[in-house]
Amino acid sequence: MHKAFFNGERFKASMPDILHGFGLNVRLFLIAEVIVLAVGLLVAVVRNVPGPALFPLRLLATIYTDVFRGVPTILLIYLFGFGMPALGLEKPWNSPLLWGTVAISLNYGAYVEEVFRAGIRSVHPSQMAAARSLGLSQWKAFRFVVIPQAVRRVVPPLLNDFVALQKDTALVATLGATLGISVTRDGAQLASGSRTAEFEGMLELLSDAVVNPLFSDEA
Repeated sequence: MHKAFFNGERFKASMPDILHGFGLNVRLFLIAEVIVLAVGLLVAVVRNVPGPALFPLRLLATIYTDVFRGVPTILLIYLFGFGMPALGLEKPWNSPLLWGTVAISLNYGAYVEEVFRAGIRSVHPSQMAAARSLGLSQWKAFRFVVIPQAVRRVVPPLLNDFVALQKDTALVATLGATLGISVTRDGAQLASGSRTAEFEGMLELLSDAVVNPLFSDEA
């Protein structure tokens, strides 16, 4: 155990892959953060704009928020990460990493939308009335008076959501592990045409990845 996990040579050999994975995680987080902010603010604005003409948009925004907040993040990543490439899309639209990022962005966008909506609702109606009395249109009053105040008020809860987002981006890595097991299963079936070989292939994969490194130095 000591030689397997506290070996200096293995640490040096593994460090480039670890740094590459960490860099990928940070890039995925930064891209998802921008998408989450845009989606959350846009949906929050749609849900708070009055008027009967915009009722269909408010209904769609409400459905999006309730559905994507209610579905577990890992399930969304699986649905998008495996479902969209299975449609036979061309590159780069067949990348599981791309759709995993989209899934986690849509999921957190629904949570951030509620944060923005609470911030918008916290602005006193007199602010909108004062802006309208100065001659601003409904949209300009919303844009230049209400939204800036709402954004300043929701910075602390947004930081909490972004900390959780940075940690949950690691869930996208499950697409690679699941895909590797699927490839092993399909290869075993193709080689032997039997279900026994399928389980043998999976066991061999797990043995190479987990068991052998633990006892290779003991021998």
